[in-house]
Amino acid sequence: MPIVQTTDKTELFVKDWGEGRPVVLIHGWPLNSDSWEHQAVALTEAGYRVIFYDRRGFGRSGQPFKGYDYDTMADDLASVMEALDLRDVSLVGFSMGGGEVARYVSRHGTTKLRQAVLVSSIAPFMKKTDDNPNGVGEDVFTQMKDAIKKDRPNFMRDFFPGFYGNETAAGGVSEGVLHWTWAMAMMASPKATLDCVDAFGHTDLRRDMAAFDIPTLIVHGTGDEVVPIDTSGRAAAAAIKDATLKEYDGAPHGLTATHAEQLNRDLIDFLKG
Repeated sequence: MPIVQTTDKTELFVKDWGEGRPVVLIHGWPLNSDSWEHQAVALTEAGYRVIFYDRRGFGRSGQPFKGYDYDTMADDLASVMEALDLRDVSLVGFSMGGGEVARYVSRHGTTKLRQAVLVSSIAPFMKKTDDNPNGVGEDVFTQMKDAIKKDRPNFMRDFFPGFYGNETAAGGVSEGVLHWTWAMAMMASPKATLDCVDAFGHTDLRRDMAAFDIPTLIVHGTGDEVVPIDTSGRAAAAAIKDATLKEYDGAPHGLTATHAEQLNRDLIDFLKG
């Protein structure tokens, strides 16, 4: 697997599978590129070149003490694109990864892009403010950070059942998937884990939405309790010109696993368009 060095010399672990038109997958918090398992195999088998990497501070990438803001992380994505000489790219961002897609589009433009996909994405703005009444209260992010500082392993153990909608009609994964996801989370730097709560919780990406001038697919579950659809998916669809919104009835946040086959079909159909 290639290692890509960013502008501040952080090393990113990158997987590069298959041949064909490139699709770049950007993972969510607090995971790593392994979380794209279902999509990466399906897209490669469908004839695409699939590139997916561990965000700085997560997985097997370098763990600097700083740089966990969307400008830096979008520049990291640009470093991957440049190092692998990628053109005509479809960017797919899950959860926090949707923020990288949005900031990349506004910061670096779309000349190298063909399409964009936001899956359970945090864009355009998570935090509740006077002009964002459907957002998430600041107390939620504060409580998350306090719990992570106190006992990160225990927080992650308790976080993922809701992430996947266990005990809901449309969600749920096996104990094996829960353990696998927990293990991914524990590979991350604790500093990156904390700082990225601020990044996805506080970064206002509403102005970035105007930069989307490529076909854009938005996929979001109506049962998402981590990133509510009114806060993000529906708001992004309203802000991005001609975006296509697909709502998965009752689906939880982690629909990359709970609705993998449906998501794979929708991704492949969109990529062919």
